[in-house]
Amino acid sequence: MKPLYALTMTLLAMSLSAGAAPGQVHVSTPATSLLIDASAGEAPRFLYYGARLAADDMSSITEAAPKSFAAYPVYGSYPEKESAMSVTHPDGNMTLDMAVSDVTATGNPDGSQQTVVTMTDRRYPFTLRLNYLTYPGEDVIETWVEAENTGSGTVRLDRFMSGYLPVRNEDVHVSQLYGTWANEGRVEEARLPHGLKVIKNKDGVRNSHTAHAEVMMSLDGPGRERDGRVIGAALCYGGNYKLMFDTDDSGYHHFFAGINEENSAYMLDPGETFVTPPLALTYSTNGMGGVSRNFHRWGRNHKLAHGNEPRKVLLNSWEGVYFDINQAGMEAMMTDIADMGGELFVMDDGWFGTRYPRDNDSTSLGDWTVDTRKLPGGIKALCDAAEERGIDFGIWIEPEMTNTVSEFFEKHPDYVINAPGRDLVQGRGGTQLVLDLANPEVRDMMVNMVDTLMAANPRIDYIKWDANAPIMSHGSKYLPADRQSHLYIEYHRGLRDVIDRIREKYPDVTIQACASGGGRANWGMLPGFDEFWVSDNTDAVQRIFMQWGTSYFFPAIAMASHISASPNHQTRRILPLKFRTDVAMSGRLGMEIQPRDMTDEEKGQTRRAIADYKRVRDVVQTGDLYRLLSPYDGKGVASLMYVDSDRADEAVFFWWKFVQECAMDIPRVTMDGLDPDRLYRVEELNRIDPTPLPYEGKTFSGRFLMDHGLEMYPGHTGEWNAANDWSSRVLHLTAAE
Repeated sequence: MKPLYALTMTLLAMSLSAGAAPGQVHVSTPATSLLIDASAGEAPRFLYYGARLAADDMSSITEAAPKSFAAYPVYGSYPEKESAMSVTHPDGNMTLDMAVSDVTATGNPDGSQQTVVTMTDRRYPFTLRLNYLTYPGEDVIETWVEAENTGSGTVRLDRFMSGYLPVRNEDVHVSQLYGTWANEGRVEEARLPHGLKVIKNKDGVRNSHTAHAEVMMSLDGPGRERDGRVIGAALCYGGNYKLMFDTDDSGYHHFFAGINEENSAYMLDPGETFVTPPLALTYSTNGMGGVSRNFHRWGRNHKLAHGNEPRKVLLNSWEGVYFDINQAGMEAMMTDIADMGGELFVMDDGWFGTRYPRDNDSTSLGDWTVDTRKLPGGIKALCDAAEERGIDFGIWIEPEMTNTVSEFFEKHPDYVINAPGRDLVQGRGGTQLVLDLANPEVRDMMVNMVDTLMAANPRIDYIKWDANAPIMSHGSKYLPADRQSHLYIEYHRGLRDVIDRIREKYPDVTIQACASGGGRANWGMLPGFDEFWVSDNTDAVQRIFMQWGTSYFFPAIAMASHISASPNHQTRRILPLKFRTDVAMSGRLGMEIQPRDMTDEEKGQTRRAIADYKRVRDVVQTGDLYRLLSPYDGKGVASLMYVDSDRADEAVFFWWKFVQECAMDIPRVTMDGLDPDRLYRVEELNRIDPTPLPYEGKTFSGRFLMDHGLEMYPGHTGEWNAANDWSSRVLHLTAAE
């Protein structure tokens, strides 16, 4: 039998990059290089990933690092090692033996380049294509795999990772995000151990509550913000995922990332191609902060909807009234947010249901008709009221779900996910169910629902898209018996189809990805969305920790951060308005409060703070982030700043003290990202002290601010009986002409 790869071989007589040796493929951005040996007729080998290689280095790279590994390990010979791809052929053979048959590199008008290394099995009709797409402006490389069945029988994919990266076993520390509901995005860092470390999700619907599909690998010991070699990796997938570090006897950590294959074996039919989600990689010698800034620019420029357009200041009704929706109450909240300088009002849950009114979380999902008892004028009257007040109107929906107590479920009991022959497993409110997005009828219904809402109310400016349940019982009435293992994958294919169709028709609507809080902070989910809800916990102290971790991979423009009530509704912590506001101003500023419960003094203070935020929101939302002092350092203080990314002529510095002790040692924070040779004038924003800071209006060189910093004054002056144990500062730095 003649090997299949020989039938389609493209001889690689020259390198795909200047300086590379024959057979070498150099995938590069201005600051990074990824080098593989893709010699024809051989399995491709990984050679290097890191700082940009000089041309002279590429020809001798194998001598500098003689140990190499497969660029994409497959299950076959020597199967004791972990693999990125494993299959079962129609005849039961479980091995792969892949060889390079073609390499192409295509330049795109935006300056990016896509490189494809094609491999074919030496005996079986099975093809793998390794894809590499560069983002030169952000120093990010995406990699993914296409698996094609070119035979006449069905091939079962048992594992199908998006990418693999070997990392030398030296002093590598991994930073990851973990948490749970109301405590998402927490940071944990540890040295990679021997054996297997796995980060995974199996929720089915939301994938970033308990863990994240993004990691940082600090190659020089514990991670540092401003210096050190760091690799960042983000799997761009909204469904079940698995990240693995296998540290074996080879002297390397073997990093794999992709869809979680557990209970998700995929039957690849003849002629079908399975495409894995992209794994985004970036590398920086400027520490963890450098990796974050790369991801932020890449996310704003290429992933988020309207990623560089300033977000509006909004008031959301949820914590203000919960399900107690009525027209007069909504209009009163609109009046208040408009008076305080806000630009958008969002009506949350509780506005719909006729036969089964949505008065709590146990009914009505799927019955997307206005409850005219609460809103006699419908959505149109609310849009009119918002327009009269000079603000925009937004609305909450949860299209992926239904309740057993609903007209929708009574009509379509076959549209929900549940194991065949099993009793319904129900979630939130004791009645919630997840719709089966593998079913195209369900997807059409969801698109039609949004269409109907928007057609009747074209002035809706903002949609809060929620998802409050996991897949609770594995089973689809739509998928055939031999394809039940496709459910998790088909759910997210279906959701992507729905979001893409809605976005195509309504490109200008702002859409928030909410999922019981921060369950959808993921670069696979966010294309099509403008932002995400960081957490249902709005407590400002916990938000410092959660937003700090979330900022490792996601920019401020995507992080909804709201001023809420005191005592806080989740923690019952009592915090002053200034502290709550100063934390919220470090993200996309909003409010989650009943304004009628605020005093006139508090409304006036908020009005001034919103006006201050509008002056600097471009810098906060689209500037470069520099994390200065971590809340995880145990000093009771945290600080970060945003710097204008184009000219460094403007910056916003945030400082929060969240521990109070007598004779407390307050560390001085040095700044970062400024032009050392320019002078910057200092102004405090959201100031409540009757006496300005001593350096108010003064100028300092960027070099002084970065080498020395400014002393922070932990207490706020004023009336003794108004003093409290919380303090915060927001400084606006502008380059002096």
